[in-house]
Amino acid sequence: MKIRKLARNSSGQALIETVLVLPLLLTIVLNAVNFAYFFLMALNITSAARTSTIYSVMGGSTPAGIAFPKPGPPNCTTPGKTVSDLACQDLTGAVYSPSTTNTGFNVCSSTVGISNPGKTNMGTNCVKYGIGGGFPLTAEPDPELNAGSTAPAFLLNRVDVAYKFNPPVPLTPFNLFVFVAPNCTRSGGTFGTVTCTFYRHAVMREM
Repeated sequence: MKIRKLARNSSGQALIETVLVLPLLLTIVLNAVNFAYFFLMALNITSAARTSTIYSVMGGSTPAGIAFPKPGPPNCTTPGKTVSDLACQDLTGAVYSPSTTNTGFNVCSSTVGISNPGKTNMGTNCVKYGIGGGFPLTAEPDPELNAGSTAPAFLLNRVDVAYKFNPPVPLTPFNLFVFVAPNCTRSGGTFGTVTCTFYRHAVMREM
């Protein structure tokens, strides 16, 4: 009789324990989802900057076969032949709908222009499309100089890519790990929306 009474008294114990532990488990699982998406975005944007920079220095075929491609403007819905187009298309690997409202491109190339020609600080000019602040106006000069000359031997192309996104699970309690990143901000109070902006760039010599 005592055993039956104890079993009857503890019949709701598992349910109470589940209710108490479930919020913690959900927080851990949903944070893992957001954390994984955070790194997926970082890898995807890094790849977009690198591949578009390669295209900017080589063109569509070989250095001798085609002129350097134009920097933009980007067309994120229909693939084109500009450097910004390629960067935007690469982003679609992880981004559902990249556009100039949540994505920014900064392309530095001789097709835009050359600053300080013939001097040690000679570099390619840049043009910006979409979002993004703090993009450089010119690419850095090449570190190598021609023998007996004050001008660099090569020109450097640079492509900056910025993307603003919200984690898949938007509520702040499920973004504890993501929110500590310096490129993420919160709006709307404790249960507001977390927004992150990634910046990546690549620099290569013109062929």
